[in-house]
This record gives sequence, C-alpha cells and structure tokens, in this order.
Amino acid sequence: MTTTQIHDSGTALAKVPEAPQPIGRPLARRVREWFTAFAFTVPALVLFGLLVLAPMLYALYVSFFNWGGFGSPSDFAGVDNYTKLLDDPVFLGDLWRGLLLVLASVGLQLPFALAMAVLLNQKLRGRAFYRMLFFAPYVLSEVITGVLFSMIFAPDDGLADRVLGAVGLDSLGGLWFADQKWVLPTLFLVMMWKYFGFHMMLYLAGLQGIPVELHEAARIDGASAWERFRHVTLPLLGPTIRMSVFLSVIGAIQLFDLVWVTTAGGPDHHSETMAVTMIQYGFKRYQIGYASAISIAMFLISLVFALAYQRFVLRRDTEGALTNMRGNR
Repeated sequence: MTTTQIHDSGTALAKVPEAPQPIGRPLARRVREWFTAFAFTVPALVLFGLLVLAPMLYALYVSFFNWGGFGSPSDFAGVDNYTKLLDDPVFLGDLWRGLLLVLASVGLQLPFALAMAVLLNQKLRGRAFYRMLFFAPYVLSEVITGVLFSMIFAPDDGLADRVLGAVGLDSLGGLWFADQKWVLPTLFLVMMWKYFGFHMMLYLAGLQGIPVELHEAARIDGASAWERFRHVTLPLLGPTIRMSVFLSVIGAIQLFDLVWVTTAGGPDHHSETMAVTMIQYGFKRYQIGYASAISIAMFLISLVFALAYQRFVLRRDTEGALTNMRGNR
C-alpha cells in the first residue's frame, strides 16, 4: 500500500494511506469509449464506402476497358484510354478552358467579391438588403440559372440585346453563347453572377471576425484607409481568402451544370469542360471506358490540387490556430 506524507504545522510528518486505485475501471471506460466511437463511425464509413469509394474503384476498373455500358466489361484495353486523353484535342482544350476559368475566377470574381464584402461591411443604409440581394443568386439552382441566362442572351430577341439596342449599343450585341469567341466570356459572366455572392458572404464573415480595436489602433497611429486594409485586414483575412480560392478552383474544375444547360459544350467544343466531355462520351457516345478515364483524370487533378493546398496552405493555417490556442491558455 502506498502512502503520502503530510507536513502538519512544521511539527510532524504523518503517513496517510492512499485509497487503492481501481485497475479494471479505467480499462472498462476506455473500452466503452472506443466502442461508442466505433458505433457512431461505422455507419458513416459504410455509406462513404458504398457511395464514394465503391463507385470510384469501379470507374477505375472500367477505365481499363473499351466498354459501351451494356453487359460486363470484357474488351480489356490497358492504358489505351489514358494515352488517348493525351492526344484528344477536345480533352486538352478542356484543360486549357478550365485553366482560363480558374484564372478568371481567382483574378476577377474573388477580388470583386472581396470589394463588395468590404463595402457592405461599412455602416450603409440598407446593407442587409444588399447582402441578401447579392447572395440570392447562389441560392438558385444551376439549372434555373442556366435557363434564365439562355433566355437573356438569346440572339436578337434576348433581353441583353434589347437593352443594348435601347441605349444605342447594338454593335455590342451578338450571338453570345453561339459565338465561338464570346461563349467562354459570356459563360464566365453567368458563373460570376451565380457564385460571387457566396464568396462575398465568406469574406463578410471573416471581416466581422476582425477586432475593431486593431483598426482603431492603426487609425490612431496615422495609417490611411488603404494601409489599414493592406496591413491589418488582408493578413487577418488570409485564411478565409485561401479557403475561398480553394473552393473556387475546385468548383471551376468540376463545372458541369451551367455549361450543360446553356451551351452543352458548344459551339464546336468551345465552352466544353472535362465534366461535359465525360457526359458526352459516356451517355451520348456510349464509350463508358473512355468517360471513366476522364473522370479519373478529373479526380487526380482535384486530388493533386487538394493535397498541395493541404501541404502548403491548410497546415500553416492550422498550425497558426493551434499556436494561438496554446498562447491563450
């Protein structure tokens, strides 16, 4: 039996026996905790395996066959579907158009969303209404948005051409979605209208989390509005901006709904994305093996970007958050 020595008023040391520590209880409690965690985790893992992992593995398996979707895959093609990707001008064009959409989203849409967030973070009359107004397009489904803008940008009879004609700018009107030169910029305008409100709300949430005292201290030190934005707002908004960039890039890589409803990839593949090409080959040409190879390529591109983000961006933000938590203890 172990004992503990207690010093009483500097006169004597008394040995008081300690209560015996139960051996079985911590082990039993630990087993119950593990069993509880296991019971709550298994259903989610089963669903994830059935709805995510199994289709991915099956798509990977099918991508090694020349299969039309009927019966079971039997015509083994090896890596022919993947080598075909490197020689397919449509798929290579998809990569180029995807890169253009990513650059436009990061270079135009996100700065515009940030500017609107900074503006609506000020004390303006009716700012709650403007926030709701700018966020409302994101609530609409992609199909409704696509149908709406197909009507707006309809050649000659669309609302866009009528408005331009009413102000004497008929020459700026045109075929819009039917013009090979203008279809991608027009599609990006629709994307920007649809999604910038979401990123604006992300930035607004980040701006409202910045302590007002920091701006007041910078103002007292003589910093201008631009200097406060550059040296106070942007650094503290960094994690939100990086998350917004991540979501924007992944969304551009996987873009499908808006393109399918508005242009279906036309004219002559000039607005086609990887997802649209995959659907075209899989459900219109019945080349399921090649379409599966495109889906695996999309997955790998998204995975590489996500891992790079995890490695170079997310870990730094996480380490900073953990450091702040330790410092506040």
